[in-house]
This record gives sequence, structure tokens and C-alpha cells, in this order.
Amino acid sequence: MYDLSFIKMHGLGNDFVVIDDRDGAIALEVDEVRAMANRRTGVGFDQLLILEKPTTHKADVFMRICNPDGSEAQACGNGTRCVASLMMDELDRDKVIVETVAGLLASSRHGDGRITVDMGKPGLSWSDIPLSHEVDTLHMGIGLDGIVDPVGVNIGNPHAVFFVEDVSVVDLEHIGPKLEQDDLFPEFANIEIVQVIGHDKVRMRVWERAAGITEACGSGACAVAVAAHRRGLTGRSVEVILDGGSIEIMWREDGHVLMTGPVTASFEGVLDSALLGRT
Repeated sequence: MYDLSFIKMHGLGNDFVVIDDRDGAIALEVDEVRAMANRRTGVGFDQLLILEKPTTHKADVFMRICNPDGSEAQACGNGTRCVASLMMDELDRDKVIVETVAGLLASSRHGDGRITVDMGKPGLSWSDIPLSHEVDTLHMGIGLDGIVDPVGVNIGNPHAVFFVEDVSVVDLEHIGPKLEQDDLFPEFANIEIVQVIGHDKVRMRVWERAAGITEACGSGACAVAVAAHRRGLTGRSVEVILDGGSIEIMWREDGHVLMTGPVTASFEGVLDSALLGRT
């Protein structure tokens, strides 16, 4: 038998399965990730987070991120907070560094249990995002069904941020997958729909590439805060209200984006080998 232990966690409803593979013994296949992601016959998740040995002595752990379709993502803000919390508990520290393919993410824990992650500096040029050709990333000139004129931002992965008067009336399930795969985005993109409530508060809904509508997206919230400030709609510190709750984003003067929010461990379990097709 081959049984696999996991922890189910979430950040504001953005849910994850976390697996520890720091001994390098698991090596999941794409079809196995998809089986685990099935919310009826598997466990279900927005992303699978695999803990691996870091590639640098500066980091405490390497976090690999898999989408429900088995593809790999570069960044996940809510997932980083979850993994950082696990590592802080394990190491009995309030500060850790999580390594991802997008870079090293310094993380710290507050007295109320919330986790802050330094998501680094956003990519703002058309080649950083990346886009298929050069355009003004403040006004990218695409849209669908009246949802137009997005701001482009890369926070470890590509984001297109659309500002609207009322996020509740947007048919995100319809436009999300089409905008995600617009020809402008060679690596596809996360799609954020945003309503500005005030100088320090916005409401956001998100379509995540390869995952669909999720209750929260940490990197998306960071992209929204950056986009809103670049447009002159908010200050550098913003409360981003998502379907799953609120998260605080600060875009510092030095260019780094800090994300602060809660994490929750839902349950632990063991995957039966039959689910993965292993014996």
C-alpha cells in the first residue's frame, strides 16, 4: 500500500492540500494531482502545495504549486501564508523564508496569528507580465461584454485587473475563461474584477487561470492593490475584500508588496493508494 498524508488548509476560503515531500519520495504524476483535486471523489483544492527541500540555504522550505489540472503555478499568496504558518510551528519561530519558483518570500507572524508575506516587487512592463506584444500595461486595450481596459501586473504570475462600478453584476464565470486565454497573454492570466469603495478599500472577485473562480487569491489581491494605486484610485495601503474575507496589502515605497491575512488548518488526512492508482 502507498498512503499519502496531507493537511487541508485555506486562506480566506482559498483552499489547499499540503503534502510534505522533503524526502523526495512522492513524485506525483499529473493524473494523480487531478484525482486529488476532484471535489467529489478526491479531496479537492484550488492548489496543491508540495513541500520540498529548499535549493538555497537562505530558505526554510521550497513550495511547489500545482493547479487542479496538474499544471504548475509560479506564485500563490494565500498558499504561501499557509505554508509559512506550518513552518513557523515546526521550527518554533515567527519568521521563515518560503522559496518558490518566483523567488524567496520572507514571512512573519503577528500576535493575532495573521501572517505577512513579502511578495517582492511587481513586474509592470509588458515583457514582465508577459504579454505577446508591447502595449501600455496601464491600459491594455482588451475586454469582453463591457468589461474593458485592464491593468497588467505580474506578482509571480500574470494578472489582468479590470475596474468596474459593481462587481456583483459581472458574469465572471462567462468572461473569466475567455479573458484568461486572450491572445495578449501567452502564459494565460489571472483575471481580477475590482470595485473601488474608497481610497483605502476595494472589492475584488477573481478568476484564477487553470483553477476558475476562487473565494480568494493572495497574489491577485496584491496585483489589484498595485493596479489601483497606479491608476490613482487608492493609496499604497489597501484593504481588499474578497468573497472569502478581507486581506491587507501594502505597496511600500521601496517597491515591495506586503500581504497580511489569516490562515486556517481545516483537517489532516491520508490519501488511500487506490485514489492515486498506486499499490
